[in-house]
Amino acid sequence: MDGFHRESDRRSHGTRIPAVAARTDSKRKEVQIMADHICPWWMGYLLVNPFRRLLENPDKLLGPYVNRGMTVVDYGCGMGFFTLALARMVGPEGKVLAVDVQQKMLDGMVKRSRRAGLADRIVPLLADSRGAGIGDAVDFIAALHVVHELPDAKNFFSRMREAMKPGARLLVVEPGFHVSAKDFRASIEAARSVGLVVVGELENGRRRRALLQTA
Repeated sequence: MDGFHRESDRRSHGTRIPAVAARTDSKRKEVQIMADHICPWWMGYLLVNPFRRLLENPDKLLGPYVNRGMTVVDYGCGMGFFTLALARMVGPEGKVLAVDVQQKMLDGMVKRSRRAGLADRIVPLLADSRGAGIGDAVDFIAALHVVHELPDAKNFFSRMREAMKPGARLLVVEPGFHVSAKDFRASIEAARSVGLVVVGELENGRRRRALLQTA
């Protein structure tokens, strides 16, 4: 998968010839840029606190866009606060691609999914620092509190668009206290520039939200 690595793939990367070392150094720099922006992995335990549902109920936020049998993406899944809810929504016929740039976040999400009996419908994917493409034809993408952490929003939206089926939707949600209206609009303009269409927007003091769709 372009830009993503399953755990079994990661073990196959050994010592490479010097020509590849330059690319490795470049990736280290990209990862460092990403590390300066992302939420620390240990905060993942705080973000799955059940009391969070009082502020962000996954069923209310995502339920209107997700049906049984869908293939959906939880981009920036962390330890799975939204992932597990999405897995219940798509049912055993569906699939959730749970994407994060931090292996420890994915490890925590996998443990929680196993305890909940949902692991068979969740595919954990470790992303590279560029937010590269997914490879599957997806029906819905949830990008919740994550776009502001990416070093290149336009690249992210371009890759997501490549993975989306015709008519598929992408929900972007950002925290209003952390992401300014100006920065949020810039992100949405980046999405427009790659061919995504805005079909709904909502801004208030607590949350900024946009629903995007393939043309």
